[in-house]
Amino acid sequence: MAKSLNNNLHKAKDSKNDEFYTELTDIEKELRHYKEHFKGKTVFCNCDDPRISNFFHYFSYNFEALGLKKLITTCYKNQDRDLFSKHYSESAIYLEYNGDKNGDRIPNPEEIGIVKLKGDGDFRSAECIELLKQADIVVTNPPFSLFREYIAQLIEYDKNF
Repeated sequence: MAKSLNNNLHKAKDSKNDEFYTELTDIEKELRHYKEHFKGKTVFCNCDDPRISNFFHYFSYNFEALGLKKLITTCYKNQDRDLFSKHYSESAIYLEYNGDKNGDRIPNPEEIGIVKLKGDGDFRSAECIELLKQADIVVTNPPFSLFREYIAQLIEYDKNF
């Protein structure tokens, strides 16, 4: 099984297939060990379409329990709800969530700021780097084919991840 997974990852890297999605249960299992690290922090999920991202789901629904200051999520010009989108849309967005405002403990659309990005939402773009600078912690599933470049950027900007 491990050999098969490794072969699949190498094929994905070679074909630049970066569409891997993390299951919500896996996020919950892993992040339960780090809850105290999020208190009062701004979390940035900079490689996640927030409409389908389980990272955005986890952090927005656990915003108050984690004591977050802010949640920012960007996506690479994928405006479709289709998990297999080829990113043909001309615009990207970022979402900013500052917590529950109406007391129902659910992140409602009117509580989430949706902003259209000028560029394509690439984590390397100037506008995404400006959002990165606001963050204390970055939690995401980065593009597999750009993993080294991605980690180098986080280290360059001294971000916890």
